[in-house]
Amino acid sequence: MDAFTAGILQRIRNAEQDLHRALESGDDFLAEVEQSELDDLRRLAAEHGIELMPVAPPTAA
Repeated sequence: MDAFTAGILQRIRNAEQDLHRALESGDDFLAEVEQSELDDLRRLAAEHGIELMPVAPPTAA
């Protein structure tokens, strides 16, 4: 795995964790920001042929 791929995958993991924390805390604005970041990272990964494991969308607690 090259550095670019590893970096994108790490950023996706971080964004998923941040989104989960925002949802848990009830911060709707931050959740929207994190979801947008995650969508952008997933799009970037797809554009570069990086396969991602499907994940269930987070739900608010």
